[in-house]
Order: sequence, then C-alpha cells, then structure tokens
Amino acid sequence: MTSLTRERSWLLDRNLLQLVYQCRRLIRSEFGVQLHLTEEHLEQHLADYAGRSSSQTLVDTWECLLAQVPELGIKTEEHSSKMYRGMEIIDDTPVAKVAGAGQEADLPRKKKNIYRGQVVG
Repeated sequence: MTSLTRERSWLLDRNLLQLVYQCRRLIRSEFGVQLHLTEEHLEQHLADYAGRSSSQTLVDTWECLLAQVPELGIKTEEHSSKMYRGMEIIDDTPVAKVAGAGQEADLPRKKKNIYRGQVVG
C-alpha cells in the first residue's frame, strides 16, 4: 500500500488531478468506461485509451499530463491482436478447440436423412 502511495503522490497536485479528471471524463464520454482513481493500473489505462481515442482533446490532455509527470512515461505496447474499426477483436476460440476440431473433421461423418422430423436410414 505504501509503494502505491509513493507512486501516486503526483495525484496530490491539484492541477494534475484536474487533468486526470478531464481525461477520465473524456474517456467516459467516448468509450463508456468509468475509470477510478484507486485502480491499480490507472496510468496504463489512461495511456491505452488516449492511444486509441479519436478525440484530439483527450490526446492533448494526456500529453500535457505526461509532460508534467515524467514517471508516467509508460511504454505503450502494440497489441498483437486484430483490430476492427478501432476496437480489439476478442478471439474466444482456445487452441484446444481448434486442434480438437481438426481431429473430428478427419473422421467420416454418416449423413442423417430426416423426413418429417424422423431420422430415416
């Protein structure tokens, strides 16, 4: 808890806190996500949303905050996932399902003939 307090001591400055509030408000209006000041990775979330934002105001506010607090200079990692219209595509098919599907496709399937709701032959 004390290490987190030391890392967040910059939030005690009124001007910096106003910039964070403005970033949070812009993120909430654009993405619909409510960020809290007590979140563990608040700086990373702010940087991610500022990087994905189409709002120049949010980008400028984040850059102003970075200029005043140099320890916030977090390296933004490029996402290796696919993007569609600015949103990340979530791949919900695990590798096991994909590998299992290949084994089932190798087996010959017997075709079911259905006539009026009854299985025939």
